[in-house]
Parts: sequence; structure tokens; C-alpha cells
Amino acid sequence: MVARGLTRREVLGGLGTALSMALAGCATIDEKHRVAAQEIARAHATVDLHAHAGMLSTSPLPLEAQLARMREGRLKTVLFAAVGDGPLIGRRPSGGLYATREPHPGELYAAAWRQLDRVRNRTLSPGFTLLSTPRDVDTLAGGGDPGALLAVEGGDFLEGRLDRVEEAYRRDLRSIQLVHYRVNELGDIQTESARHGGLTPFGKDVIREMNRLGMIVDLAHLTHDGVRDAVAVTTKPVILSHTVLETSFARSISRAHGQLLARNGGVIGIFPVNSTSHGFAGYIAHIERMIAAVGVDHVGIGTDMDGISPPSFLAWDDYREWPSVGAALLSRGRSREDVAKVLGTNFRRVFAEVAAV
Repeated sequence: MVARGLTRREVLGGLGTALSMALAGCATIDEKHRVAAQEIARAHATVDLHAHAGMLSTSPLPLEAQLARMREGRLKTVLFAAVGDGPLIGRRPSGGLYATREPHPGELYAAAWRQLDRVRNRTLSPGFTLLSTPRDVDTLAGGGDPGALLAVEGGDFLEGRLDRVEEAYRRDLRSIQLVHYRVNELGDIQTESARHGGLTPFGKDVIREMNRLGMIVDLAHLTHDGVRDAVAVTTKPVILSHTVLETSFARSISRAHGQLLARNGGVIGIFPVNSTSHGFAGYIAHIERMIAAVGVDHVGIGTDMDGISPPSFLAWDDYREWPSVGAALLSRGRSREDVAKVLGTNFRRVFAEVAAV
């Protein structure tokens, strides 16, 4: 069934049975699901594993507007990710993103911290909190203003220097996604031909250093071989912050790819790409397919907010509608405990294990 452009705010507001069934993938979302979803969002440490909300020059809304939407949707924690190779990225005629050139010395280091400082500086004022520890994340459960965990998408900003991992930690960075759209000093990416055969020795050293410091290793965009290498090296659970399972989309992963993460104890974030052309119902189906493949303890939500284009490729893009994901999962028979796991407590578990140094 196709969502026909309806918003999840309409679901939460009380659509008729037929329209609710369309959006939930033929499962009826009734009042008890809507109420329970709001309660889950209110009571638990809900987490978006990956977003650029209000951070980019291309962001459709400023950070302040996104924070207001987070509050309304009761989203507590967001991993705000600077784009590590941002100045290099262009779009091919076919639509795919790629690195158009090699960086100038210091260029990507400076660009990453400019993006992160926009978020960090806002946390110095009321209404937004900079988070550094699992305990910080826990304090947001039950209410309060949203908080930011700082992240970088692409270890390009390290410029091959291992000492910059500890520097980043000292500057409150808590997650590094090793690769993005440039085959960098750390490893191979899903959208280009392999050059390294997985992770490089430097990429493995970065993981070891992140383990030592208590930083979250993010394997999104990394090839299956790279993920295999990473899981063999790491002593802590890892995340793969934004993907889907087994579609023609270049950034999707196989069942075996996902199960590597699950055996490691990690979490895979599902992002709302409209790859099935079934809108929000298709997105919920993507979540359910990943749960079936790797288990409910290893699935989360990574919206890639402001990072997906064009808009037609999105199943939803409004943080005010965050509880609708929970309502739809409940309508399909998921327990409150399962829904809370997907919406954030799985990530909280991983963060606690990673941070225990």
C-alpha cells in the first residue's frame, strides 16, 4: 500500500481505520497505540543514531526549528554528525554522491569542527544539552530538553593522524563513522570500487584507540569486508547508524552484513528512505525486516535528517512525528519493551558498554 503523502501527525491525531491501515502497512493504529507510543517516547531515552539536523548549508530548517520539533516529538538524544568529507562531495549525472577531488591539507579537519561548533555553541544556551556519557543520556529520559552527542561522518578529518582521535574525544566528540563518500585513509566504501580490501592498518588502529577512549565506532558506508575487519578488531560493540536491508539501494546491507553487527552486540539504525515507494508503511516494513534478520536487540533508528535528498526519497522527515514509528510498530504486535529498544534503549546499552573503559 502507498502512504499517499499523508503525515504521521495525522496518524497520531486520529485517522480513520482505513487510512491508519494504509500507513501502518495494513495494521490498524488505534488510540491505544497512539497513547502507548507517546508514553514510550516520554519515558525512555529515545535516540536518533545519525542526523545533520540544522547543521548543513543545505538544511531546510535551522537548528532552532529542529530543536522545537524534537521537543514536540519527545526525541531526547540525537547524534549530530558533521560531514567529514563535506567540501569534496559532488553528485554524478546518475545521481550518486562521490568525492570530486582530494582534500587540501587541513581542509577537512577545519570543516568538521566548524560544523560541530555550530551545535556545541548552541548547547551553551538554555534548551539544548551537550551529552558526553551514558548517564547524561539517561537524565533526559522522562522529560527535559533534547541533547546532542557529537559525531563525525567520515574519519577524513583525522588526516591519517591517530593523535587526533584523542583530541576529538577531549573536544566532546563521542562517535566517528570511519568512512563516508571518499575512499579515505581508513577503509573502503560501499559506493566505490574497493582499494584496500576492507579496513587499512590505520583504520584498525583508529578502532583500537576509540575502544580505549570509550568512543562509539560507526561502520555505516563501510564495505562488508571492512565490517568484517572492524568486528574482528574491536573489543566493544559498534553501530551501523543508517541503512536498510537488502534493496537495490547502494547503501543497503545484506543479511550476513547485518548479522556481523548483531554478533558483536551492536545496533543497526534504519533510515527512512522511500526505496520501496510505499512511503511510511514501507519504512516500518524496513524496520521489521531488519528485526527479523538480526533480532530486536540490534535495531534502532538513524534518520539521516537533512542528509537525504531529493525529498521524494524520504518516507518521513519531521521529528514531530517521531512517536508515529512507535505507534506503527505497536500496531504490528510489537511489545512496549521492543519498541523502547528500537527507539533508543538498544543504543543506550551499546553506549554504556563502549564507555566502560
